[in-house]
Amino acid sequence: MPGQGLFWGMLGLVVGSFLNVVIYRLPRGQSIVHPGSRCPACERSLRPMELIPVASYILQRGRCRHCGAKISKRYPGVEILTGVLFYLTTRQEGGGEPLRLLLDLIFVSGLVALSFIDIAELRLPDAIVLPLLILGAAGAFLADGGPEGWEAIFSAAGVGLIFALIAWLYPAGMGWGDVKLAAALGVFLGFPKIVLAIFSGSLIGALVGGALILSQRIAPRQPLPFGPYLALGAVFALLWGNPLITFYWNLGF
Repeated sequence: MPGQGLFWGMLGLVVGSFLNVVIYRLPRGQSIVHPGSRCPACERSLRPMELIPVASYILQRGRCRHCGAKISKRYPGVEILTGVLFYLTTRQEGGGEPLRLLLDLIFVSGLVALSFIDIAELRLPDAIVLPLLILGAAGAFLADGGPEGWEAIFSAAGVGLIFALIAWLYPAGMGWGDVKLAAALGVFLGFPKIVLAIFSGSLIGALVGGALILSQRIAPRQPLPFGPYLALGAVFALLWGNPLITFYWNLGF
C-alpha cells in the first residue's frame, strides 16, 4: 500500500540521520551514542528542531544556526538515499517475511554507511562489515525469503575466496575490507544474485574510474574506493535481481 511505503520511507530518513552520525564518528573512534548530536564546528548540542531529517537542513539553509558553519550536503543526501532505499526495499518485499524485511533493511543501511566511509577514508570498518556477515548468516537459517542456510554460506565462502585471491595477487587494487564485504554480500544475496551484484558493481566501477581518468580528475594509479560500487551492485541485485535473472534464463542461454 502507498501509505505503508511512505511510512517506511520516512523511517528511512530517520535512520539516515543516525547513519550520518555513524559515518562521521566511527572512523574517528568516537562513540555513536554519546554525546548527542552536535555541530562539528562549534560543538554545540543540536536542539530537536535541528535534527529533523532534510527539513532542518533546508530551513537552516545548510548552515549551523549558532556559528554559521556550512553543513555538508552529505547529511541530507544520506537521509534521502536511505529513505528511498527503505521505500524500495519494503515495496519489493511486499507482504513477505517480516524477519527477512528487517534483515534487508539493516543490510541496505549498512551498505550506505560503508559506502560513504569508504569514499572518505578508503576503508571498510570491521565494526560494520562483520556484524553484517554474522546477521546474514543467521538470517539464512532463520528467515524465509532469501538464500537458505548453507547456500548462503557457500556463496559467501566462494566469493570471499575469489576476492581474497585477487587481494593477495594485487594488493594495490583491492583491500581486505573489500574481501570481507564481498563475503557479506554473498551471505545476504546467495547464488546467483551475488554474481549479478559483483558483475554490475565491477562494471559501474570500471566505467566511472575510466571516465575519471580520461577527464584527468584522478591519476591512473590513484586508489579508488571499491566498496560503494559493490554496495550499488548489491542493492541492484537485492531489488531487481530475481526478475532480471528469470529473464536471462528464459532467453535460453
